[in-house]
Amino acid sequence: MAEKLQSGVRLRPIDLARRHGLSTQAIRNYEAEGILPPAERSPHGYRTYTPPHASALRAFLALLPGHGHRRAAAIMRAVNNGAIEEALHQIDLSHAQLLEDRGTLTAVRNALRDLETHRAAPPQRPTPVLSGLTPTDDASRATFIGPLADRLGVRPATLRKWEQAGLVRPGRDPRTGYRVYDAAAVRDARLVHQLRRGGHPLGRIAPLIDQVRAAGGLQPLEETLDGWHRRLDARGRALLAGAAQLEDHLSTHT
Repeated sequence: MAEKLQSGVRLRPIDLARRHGLSTQAIRNYEAEGILPPAERSPHGYRTYTPPHASALRAFLALLPGHGHRRAAAIMRAVNNGAIEEALHQIDLSHAQLLEDRGTLTAVRNALRDLETHRAAPPQRPTPVLSGLTPTDDASRATFIGPLADRLGVRPATLRKWEQAGLVRPGRDPRTGYRVYDAAAVRDARLVHQLRRGGHPLGRIAPLIDQVRAAGGLQPLEETLDGWHRRLDARGRALLAGAAQLEDHLSTHT
């Protein structure tokens, strides 16, 4: 935490900037955005800042890691305008977003466990090799839209909707033109199904499916999810640190 200033101290923009490793332009920008209260002016018209300005800047910089620039700025604007209830509402929104993100992470982990359980279970009936496909391991697990829809308990129209959203990418049988779902497409369909059952909209699912594809499968994705978990924990702690600094500012200068 930066050193607090004694009452009556006057700072130039460069003084305030140097104390926090910022540029003077950043200080001016923060004032223009309402993150800092309006600067006082010297008899010659130069900006001067006081301890409340320095305290507001400390609070904003502490809020940044947890809330991001846009919401941290909204919080400080509300504080500077005396709208404490609005500032607290903005803080609540960040906590709600964090809770939602944790729920999404849990849903993805549960979906992956379901997929791993399914993959480990012995097949109930053999799936025939489809026409036009090379009889590789993936091809031997390929299926058409009807059987896959039955397996998932959804309508074929639902699978087509997921395809239109880019969530599932079936191939085509070269002879019949029918949709063919190989092992990767079946995996994606099962993951989408689990997340939809958890109440997640298609728009929120698309980035997760992209992560599965980019990771090269489910197992590499576990490392991605571990990193996601660590980032959520770091964000939670950043929210706490920001709240502590904001409370210090509110109790001292408002």
